[in-house]
Amino acid sequence: MDSEKTSRQVLKGIPSSHDGMSSAPRKKFKKPGDQTVDIAEIAEGVKSGSRLFLGKAITLLESLNPHHKKQGQELLNQLLPLTGNSIRIGITGVPGAGKSTFIETFGEMLTALGHRVAVLAIDPSSSLTGGSILGDKTRMEQLARNPNAFIRPSPTAGTLGGVHKKTRETMLLCEAAGYDIILVETVGVGQSETLVRGMVDMFLLLVLTGAGDELQGMKKGILELADAIIVHKADSENARLAKKTVAEYKSMLHFLQPATDGWKTQALAASSLEKTGIPEIWDLVQQFEQNVQESGNWKKRRQTQTKDWFRSMITDQLHSRFFEDPAKRSQVKELEQQVLEGELTVSQAISFLFE
Repeated sequence: MDSEKTSRQVLKGIPSSHDGMSSAPRKKFKKPGDQTVDIAEIAEGVKSGSRLFLGKAITLLESLNPHHKKQGQELLNQLLPLTGNSIRIGITGVPGAGKSTFIETFGEMLTALGHRVAVLAIDPSSSLTGGSILGDKTRMEQLARNPNAFIRPSPTAGTLGGVHKKTRETMLLCEAAGYDIILVETVGVGQSETLVRGMVDMFLLLVLTGAGDELQGMKKGILELADAIIVHKADSENARLAKKTVAEYKSMLHFLQPATDGWKTQALAASSLEKTGIPEIWDLVQQFEQNVQESGNWKKRRQTQTKDWFRSMITDQLHSRFFEDPAKRSQVKELEQQVLEGELTVSQAISFLFE
């Protein structure tokens, strides 16, 4: 097909490095640490496509300062009409599958085709500092220099499944800044896959060649989340083995429930090193979008995701407000001690707590 030929030609023509940065305006503005953040200025900067302003807007949203939280939501509300016009792709994989290498190669090809790509890399947080451990900009140096790409390592900050609570809102800000393809890389710790599946349109699972033991050890639930399985590092002596692995996955997929209604989960091989199979993955993404749009499931999935987000935020807010009450915090400690000493059952303590 023409698009396949074009993407292949573009991929081969990608230079080894990119010079220059975004031409978007680099205006001076107040830092989010300042209580007098100019929301209108940041909004205009995001709309102009400035990576600098986009980064500051995300920092404002992630702030734990109550005043900044309010300002962040005001900013998001101003930008909301510009959101929703991207393809959101979740990417996960077994350890060593080469997620970052794949994302960099895939992202480079997409930007060369004229797209703007945002990468939200969910980093595990240090249990000591709460900071991001992996530092994805150091793992995707070439893509980080690309003026049409934006990479945001986002620490998990201890949230369930390793997905930062603000990832959904960050996606909206990226869309408002003109990024039409958003790639969300998960930690790959189990629960994070389920949560990311609930915020993207398409979910890719990267695996390695030689499926044998891997197929036996991989959880069925993870496979059922995937819209496509990419057998990665299918290069050199692995190329022949990769074809066999793809066949094994295709055989297995016949017995699994598809992740998306009306779409049959696909399996294919790719090599980021040799840049083979990458254009076919983009073709598959476009085919997926067309198929799901025509069936009406695209809009339905987005609405379901928004409803789930709304309800999860209710839970977060209830939890936050509960523990903000000094009297409740004190009561929790007292009841907790009574439970540990065997004076109360857990159910009794909860009943006392909510009387």
